[in-house]
Amino acid sequence: MVSFYYWKTIFKLSKTEKEVLEENKVQKLYIRYFDIGLHPETKLPIPLGPIRFDENTSKYIIVPVIFIQNKVMLQSNLDIDDLVKKTFGLIEQINSKNKITSSEIQIDCDWSLDSKESYLKFIEVFKKISKKKLSATIRLHQVKYFKKTKIPNVDAGVLMYYNMGSIAPDSLNSIYDQKIAARYLKSLKKYPLCLNYALPIYSWAVHIRNQKVIGLRSKVLRKDLETDSNFKKTSAIFFKVLHSNYKNGVFYEENDLLKLEEITPADLKEMASDLEDNLVEKPKEIIFYDLDEFNFNNYEKNIFKQVSSCF
Repeated sequence: MVSFYYWKTIFKLSKTEKEVLEENKVQKLYIRYFDIGLHPETKLPIPLGPIRFDENTSKYIIVPVIFIQNKVMLQSNLDIDDLVKKTFGLIEQINSKNKITSSEIQIDCDWSLDSKESYLKFIEVFKKISKKKLSATIRLHQVKYFKKTKIPNVDAGVLMYYNMGSIAPDSLNSIYDQKIAARYLKSLKKYPLCLNYALPIYSWAVHIRNQKVIGLRSKVLRKDLETDSNFKKTSAIFFKVLHSNYKNGVFYEENDLLKLEEITPADLKEMASDLEDNLVEKPKEIIFYDLDEFNFNNYEKNIFKQVSSCF
């Protein structure tokens, strides 16, 4: 089954987004409801960027996703019971206001060895208070080293098969790298939690000045750079700035470099094939990150069906 993550602060689908959902018979959307970060002064957990619904969601099964910054779980004086009550309370409030009923909630947190006790306890308490089906995002390193990182007590995990490398001025793709993935794939057979897979369809450009990364630029189209006389293509992925200029509100200085990191249809099929070779059981869902008209520029509408049919 094909599903999508929706990661914007306002829920409103464009015509193209609706067409993709229809074409792929999508029934379920994983919608980011809000992040949890720390208040800059009090260092207490606070919700960030809660979603607003400008459109009815009744056609879809909605799974609220809460992204928790790891630094929240690292707080030594964290009141976990209070955090769970407030988190669940805000989810319920958003649901009730928008007439949404959800039977599952997903927690997204890249917990570490230092935060695992707090995180695992948060999951336990959340399960008890919410009485909902719970899923959690799982990173590759948490699969390989699960005896150390532990496994959250959830009904299912979603393996995030992206953001594998470091964002650097080199020629590697930080979103997906088959060589890096290969170091972890064999561990999937030993991982005791039932997993679905999240695959990337986003792209970005790494902005490099004097061999240093100075930022990530989202929504940069290859064809826009190829037709802009301020930029010169110097390799398959690098564009050099010929004249200092502003583009989409960003200042590019002469001799800056932009490195495009994209995921091709061939990459998606390669990911599916490699994962399929290392499965214990078939995933129930393949979730693509993320539902955004911009991300569909690189794909034909049925690529998502093609990829999910590899499993």
